[in-house]
Order: sequence, then C-alpha cells, then structure tokens
Amino acid sequence: MDIQLKRGFSRAREMIESSENVTVYSHTDCDGISAATILMKVLERLGKDHEINIININEIPDIEPGPDLTVFADLGSGQRIQDMMRSGSRILILDHHPPLRKKDFTAPAGELLELNPLFYGMDGSTHISGGGMAYLLAREFGYRDLSWIGLLAAVGDMQNITEGAMVGLNREILHDSMEACVESWKDLTIYGRHTRPIVNALSYFGDVTLPTTNNPNECIARLRNLGIPLTNGDSQRRLCDLTDEEKKKLFREIYQMMVNEVPERYQRYIPRLILGEIYELSSEEKYSPFRDLTEFSTAVNACNRNHEWELAVEIIGGDREGNLERLQEVLRDHRAYLAETMERIIHDDLIRSMENLQYFHAPDVKVSVTGTIAGMILSYGDWRKPMIGFSETGDGLKVSLRCSRLLAFDGIHFGSIIRKVAGKVGGSGGGHATACGAYIPAEKDSEFLRLFNRAIENEKVNK
Repeated sequence: MDIQLKRGFSRAREMIESSENVTVYSHTDCDGISAATILMKVLERLGKDHEINIININEIPDIEPGPDLTVFADLGSGQRIQDMMRSGSRILILDHHPPLRKKDFTAPAGELLELNPLFYGMDGSTHISGGGMAYLLAREFGYRDLSWIGLLAAVGDMQNITEGAMVGLNREILHDSMEACVESWKDLTIYGRHTRPIVNALSYFGDVTLPTTNNPNECIARLRNLGIPLTNGDSQRRLCDLTDEEKKKLFREIYQMMVNEVPERYQRYIPRLILGEIYELSSEEKYSPFRDLTEFSTAVNACNRNHEWELAVEIIGGDREGNLERLQEVLRDHRAYLAETMERIIHDDLIRSMENLQYFHAPDVKVSVTGTIAGMILSYGDWRKPMIGFSETGDGLKVSLRCSRLLAFDGIHFGSIIRKVAGKVGGSGGGHATACGAYIPAEKDSEFLRLFNRAIENEKVNK
C-alpha cells in the first residue's frame, strides 16, 4: 500500500477513535451496503454510538452532517461535500469514484479527510472498491476477519471483470480473505454456479447474443451433444456439479459460438468472458445463494432494490440462516417483477435505436431496477451498443446504462462519458465502464441522448 495512503488510514482511525458518535452514509448497491456493514461492525466492536444510512447519490445535497463524525462510504468524492460543512464539522470520505477535489484540498470550515485510491495513482474501477476502502480502515483496528466483506464489495462492483481476477489492493484483500474463509480458483464464470440449473445458466450467459441466448431448447441440445448430463437422479445439475472434463467441453463450445458471432478484433478477449477467478465462502453450504460471492452480491442487490437494505446488512453481518426464508421471498418477488417488466418492454416494442446507442423509456418501472432491466434487455438488442434505460424519479429522470464487457475490454469507459454528458444537461452521474448511471432534469432526455450518441461516435462502438 502507498505510504501516504497508509498514513491517511491511520488518520482515519484516529478520527474514529476520538469520536463518540458516528453517522455513516453509504451507497445503494452491493459495494455501498458492504462498506456500511464493515463500518457498522467496526463501530459496534469499538462501542461507538452510530447510525447507518443507505442513500442514493442525488440525496446528498439534502444531508446535514452528524453531530460528531460523519463518514461517507462508496460516495462523496464526486459530490460537493464541502458545501454542507460548518465550523466543527468532521467528515471522512472513503470512496473510489473520480473525485472533484484534489488530494491536498482544504475545507473552508471544519475537518475533511478524503481517502481515494485515485489520489495515489490507482484505478478505482479495478484496484479497490468502496467496501474495500472500508475494510482497509477496519484492518487498521486489526479486524481482518471482515476481509471477505471487502472482497464481496469488489465482486458486487464488478472490479474483476476486466482482468478476470482481483488486482491492486483488491489482491491484498483477497489474500486476507483466503486466510479467513474464502476459497478461490480459476473456473468457468457463468453466473449461477450454485443456484441455477446448467440449462438456465447457459441460456442467460453471454455478453454477446449467441444461439443459446434465451433459448433453453438450444442449450439442452448442445449440452446433450457434448455428453453433459442435465440431471443427477432427481436433481438438476448446476455448474458446480460439472467435472473438469465437462467444463473443458463447455468452454470450447461457448468459445466457438462467440468466435462465430464476434468481429475479429474482439476475439482475443473471448476467453476472459468465459474463464476467470471465482470466490466462494467455504463456510456456506453447496447450492446456497451465499456460497459463491457473485451470487451473494446479487442477493444483496435484490434486497436493496426492494427497499430491504437492512435485511442485506443483517445477512452480510452474519445472520444468514435466520433470514434465508425472508431473502428467498424477496428474491422470488424480485425475479417475478423483472421478468414481467422485461416482457412488457419487449412486447410493447419500447426499445429505440440510435447510431451508437439503444434506449428505452420505462416511466412506471422502479428506479431501483432500471439498470438491472437494461442489462437483461441487452441480450435482445445489439450487444455492440450500450443499452440506456430512463425511469422517473419524481423530480427528474434516472438514467441507467449497461453494456457488453467486450466494449470495456476495447477501452471504452461509459462511466466517464455519462458523467460528462449528464453535467452538460444540468445533471450528475458516473460509475464504471460497463455499468453506470445519472440523474438528469426530466425535459433533458432528448438532449442527453443526442450528446451521448455524439460523445461515443468515435469510440468504435458499432463498427
């Protein structure tokens, strides 16, 4: 770790230790909720009075700092936090998003400590997440057992998708986790290792539209042709049930399908879409939604998107068995809503296409799931173009973007682009290369689309 960053965490520890009451604000996703859970655990162990709040970025201007120390986790760097500060305000920011302020910024009033990996030459999209920053603070207190939550945050934030592995400070966190309760190895990265039958997992897999995409019958035919049994007695087999030889056969099949669909310049990236590191909690049962950290992160996001972030915190915090039935109910309702919404958007032919992007308006769709819907609908559109979804917030529009990982491998960072374009229309935004979002005024959607389409016309998106 950079020596200056290390000193920053030492100072953050002193701020925590000298506080009697700590107010935490964290972001509404798996990364933010993981960060909040880590901080909650630290504060509980230290016996500090504390309050945990999970918020959207657009709520920050309405926040009043707490009576003692206020901590912003997985947000804050991209917002004008200094505007809310008064004399006596004490604020700590643990973020990994592009910062508005410089490292040596001095607040006009009060005390502000901002720790961000970008200040030290690191990449906030791949080197460490907001939850990872929270864990590194926890490690200052010796709480290395919380490392797996920092890893969960990185997985939920898709920090490993570009390299297919954890890099930078995430690698340190992975090593700490493996000394505690995590197992990791290279394997097929098809989602649903423990919870989806092989046919379903293959049908939903792909950053590229394949013959098997949304086509269970084609999946069944290809798996049978490969000699891969679909069942084991009365049980449907999952990816985790496959032998090494069966996985090799499946890899070759998916690889060939992608070669047939992808332009030559993208083909060198194909193995990274299929193979990569996986991370499992050795303490969890096989087929549990908590065993594989990718599936765990999905459960956390489902809770949050259904206004159940307290449930997510309880589950991450350790009460998984006691909350399993409640979680399964949330997941059932969540999946049913997503399926119903996606079917309606497709049936009503709401997807529109421009030269370099595709989009849909979904005014009555929950703001919290617009990004998820955009990602799911992408398989019905053109993978070479990002999919943008608009939903109404009451005082404007929420913009959510999802795209194929191949575009990120090609060097396109939509999080940076959406931040600049949203700013031009009087909004704000940001995020990561393949998943990002913004809030814009309701009447600015057409202008936003025009500027966004122009901003990416030289990025080789649809060539």
